[in-house]
Amino acid sequence: MFDTLSSRLDKVFTSLRGRGRLTDADIDATAREIRVALLEADVALPVVRSFVAAIKTRARGAEVGSSLNPAQQVIKIVNEELVAILGGDTTTLRFAKTPPTVILLAGLQGTGKTTLAGKLGRWLKAQGHTPLLVAADLQRPNAVNQLQVVAARAGVEVFAPEPGNGVGDPVQVARDALAHARRQVFDVVVVDTAGRLGVDEELMRQAANIRDAVSPDEILFVLDAMIGQDAVATANAFADGVGFSGVVLTKLDGDARGGAALSVAEVTGRPIMFASTGEALDDFDVFHPERMASRILGMGDVLTLIEQAEKAFEAEQAEAMAAKMAASEFTLEDFLDQMLTVRKMGPIGNLLGMLPGMGQMKEQLAQVDDRDVDRVVAIIRSMTPGERRDPRILQASRKARVARGSGVTVTEVNQLLDRFAEACKVMRQMAGGMGLPGGMARAKAASARKAAKKGKGASRKGNPAARVAQDKAQKSATQERLGKGPGFPDGMPDLAALMRQQDGPGGMPPAGPRGGR
Repeated sequence: MFDTLSSRLDKVFTSLRGRGRLTDADIDATAREIRVALLEADVALPVVRSFVAAIKTRARGAEVGSSLNPAQQVIKIVNEELVAILGGDTTTLRFAKTPPTVILLAGLQGTGKTTLAGKLGRWLKAQGHTPLLVAADLQRPNAVNQLQVVAARAGVEVFAPEPGNGVGDPVQVARDALAHARRQVFDVVVVDTAGRLGVDEELMRQAANIRDAVSPDEILFVLDAMIGQDAVATANAFADGVGFSGVVLTKLDGDARGGAALSVAEVTGRPIMFASTGEALDDFDVFHPERMASRILGMGDVLTLIEQAEKAFEAEQAEAMAAKMAASEFTLEDFLDQMLTVRKMGPIGNLLGMLPGMGQMKEQLAQVDDRDVDRVVAIIRSMTPGERRDPRILQASRKARVARGSGVTVTEVNQLLDRFAEACKVMRQMAGGMGLPGGMARAKAASARKAAKKGKGASRKGNPAARVAQDKAQKSATQERLGKGPGFPDGMPDLAALMRQQDGPGGMPPAGPRGGR
């Protein structure tokens, strides 16, 4: 969603790099470019004005004037101001001291409230809660049935005493749901309300009546992130008519400009609490302003990447795999398991985009196609268990059979086997010196044995130039192996090369204290 804005800001920062100091003219030109970039992203005009004014004030202050690298300091200021307009700190749900906690969803029709109810229910269940979804949208055709289907997929209960389609009283349904939750010991109640195509008096009155009937602990305003400038007017209308404590952004995976996300928190004074980034039920998580700002500036989102990896990889599985790597027992079967686990984390291109500096590699990342991974999986699955454990038995006839079974050529099978062999060599090297079980001890023992050999240790120690040359050669060889990738076809980009090309806002200095506006 923020690709256009990210590209414009990257051009602005590129013009600043390498300058020893910034003049007032440089700051004014930078501010103009940032203003244009934000307006093109459909950010509300009042937000753009305050944002640019804050940047200009801080850029002319002592924090930049005394900096050894003023350009990077300006990037740091922009990052902090982006975090500020996105809401500042991460905000979480407030749970009632006496269950059940009541969460009311409000918003226009078509923003994805019903699907979001299922996503929120699934997320709450994963946090250890017992949520109950309430079908209080009795106006939209098949809204009740849709919520029941979504709830079943999410594995949560739904309260739907009325068929909907214009039949039933949503206020009474909400009251009955609260009583039902107390009897059945549900600790969270999520009420899905009706929407309209536009803001009108009937919509606000019904939502306000449901609010008064159940006294919700949280009212979440569900906002379509693709509606641009209209987001501000809609948010203000709901703030005045119903009130809300937080915002949920939906459709962040769209190709719109994203002005809603950069406007609604600043204009309404209410934090963005959750974000929905796709159609799947697990495409939903807590909104982190600092991580979103980092993505916009092309600095990646390593924390989210780590969290996704922790969800996908079990600790015992990771330890067992590390032990196999250290013992040189890593097989194609293990590699297949790793590939399938990585796929659970989402599209490969999205995962790579979370790495710092990858924002500058949009064209290369666009070449990453999950179908290439699927071909690798198909090749391995076309092998027998014995062939997966020991690829050396794959002779010409066996390779031809595997190629036919996976729908690829023998050349692609050979490429996979060659690169897997290279990957195993790299893994053995990493196991010897990167903290895998027993790795450090083995590395020290190996160093001692080498040093004991006559002449070798002394000549290297006494010749700094030879030592540097040898280190460079080893590093180059390792990078070459990593660049080939563990068994990926030629269609995949050279990931090591992408990492070596990183240069941009990812070099930003560590964030210091927040500057005032």
